[in-house]
Amino acid sequence: MGKTSSVTDERIKKGRKLEAMGVNLYPSGYQVDITISEVLKRFGHMNEESLAQEIGTHSVAGRIMALRDFGKATFAQIKDQTGRIQAYIRKDKVGEEKFEIFRLMDIGDFIGIKGTFFRTRTGELTVLAQDIALLAKSLRPLPEKWHGLTDVEIRYRQRYLDLIANDDVKEVFVMRGRIIQAIREFFIQKDFLEVETPMMQPIPGGATARPFKTFHNALGMDLYLRVAPELYLKRLVVGGLERVFEINRNFRNEGISIKHNPEFTMLEFYMAYATYEDLMDLTQELFNHVLLQIFGRTSIEYQNQSINFSPPWPRISLFDSLREIGGVDEEVFHHKEYAAKFADECQIGLSKRDSHPKILTKLFDHLVEPKLIRPTFVTGYPIELSPLSRRNDQNPDIADRFELFIGGREIANAFTELNDSADQRQRFEQQVSLRDAGDEEALFMDEDYIMALEYGMPPTAGEGIGIDRVVMLLTDSPSIRDVILFPHMRSR
Repeated sequence: MGKTSSVTDERIKKGRKLEAMGVNLYPSGYQVDITISEVLKRFGHMNEESLAQEIGTHSVAGRIMALRDFGKATFAQIKDQTGRIQAYIRKDKVGEEKFEIFRLMDIGDFIGIKGTFFRTRTGELTVLAQDIALLAKSLRPLPEKWHGLTDVEIRYRQRYLDLIANDDVKEVFVMRGRIIQAIREFFIQKDFLEVETPMMQPIPGGATARPFKTFHNALGMDLYLRVAPELYLKRLVVGGLERVFEINRNFRNEGISIKHNPEFTMLEFYMAYATYEDLMDLTQELFNHVLLQIFGRTSIEYQNQSINFSPPWPRISLFDSLREIGGVDEEVFHHKEYAAKFADECQIGLSKRDSHPKILTKLFDHLVEPKLIRPTFVTGYPIELSPLSRRNDQNPDIADRFELFIGGREIANAFTELNDSADQRQRFEQQVSLRDAGDEEALFMDEDYIMALEYGMPPTAGEGIGIDRVVMLLTDSPSIRDVILFPHMRSR
């Protein structure tokens, strides 16, 4: 069990006493017929006289969160998944033996209580216990300030304690579930089919990112945890599934920050016969659907900034945003050396491999992205940085692509898909050259995907949206670790 404290030793002794009294410290199940939230909803409006007329008893169960001992009676705060309620355990009601058992219980133990409801002198709705049962003995004490665990290190490493101690943390993850449900409902209403694609892939693709690598013993081959489901979802479009979406887990072997976790959740969806411009309209509709479902309004407060999601959202090209928002001089767009010098003046780290377009996007990340608070579509990305995107008909040097920024960070990436197999092969070859030159984030050659395109893929647009970042926005959470139940952390 690991190192124990004196408090833990005392609880172990209590457990032995209970066992000597014939009490099972970890019994199987308990018949609960009402949750605490149901109690509050059903009886919360009743006065003492109305409660006294209620016939029958109810059974609730939960964790003991506080105790106030008055000798022959004790008040206890009980918490289940749905809420908290006060319980009143009296010796003359539960009997001497059960009361002695209760006296050996601690804060943190799980208890089952069967009883009726009344109001105390202060008017608090309370369970009057007629029978009690120990459901699980807690051997370690809860954090001393159980009403507000604040140590960030403990909160992330021991999320179970965080959830016990901080009700607002639980609400974040309840909200996360509701957001994902609203997203799923939106796409199903739009006739999209939810699918599942491989998480272990022989060739990682769909995003420029460094993958995690593993080995499958039975097959005798290397496999990679997916960095994106894109290429498999587009294979399904080739196969005739014209509207597909997946809420998926992706893995990227990169740094950890308030915006990045190596394992994260993405929504990806693909729509045949659509363009990236169609997806801008669909994305606006999606966010407003979710906001209305969750909040009943189309505006939020995020980190003391008001964000209005009412359409239409602004649209601006990458180069115009650098000029108008970033204050970048025109020479930066025409000469790599000038761009690199300007980046150095802005204290932006560059590598020797960074191309001119890559330097421009780093300038964007530094000078423009933090200022894009209102939902904003940024278009006109260089084709070199978009190896899976269709070329623009008017300007083949840029891609039919947008990225969505909200609250000063990237939320989504979308483009009209490249369905020309010859062009795609050439793009893959360029990526392989970058990989051979040392770029571990460059794409691999994927011959099977090329073959799929050779069978023909209809005009298609696709998009990926970072679910974790959406949840951050809608729950006013400053760090991605606040919206992932078990974020990755360095070993102690």
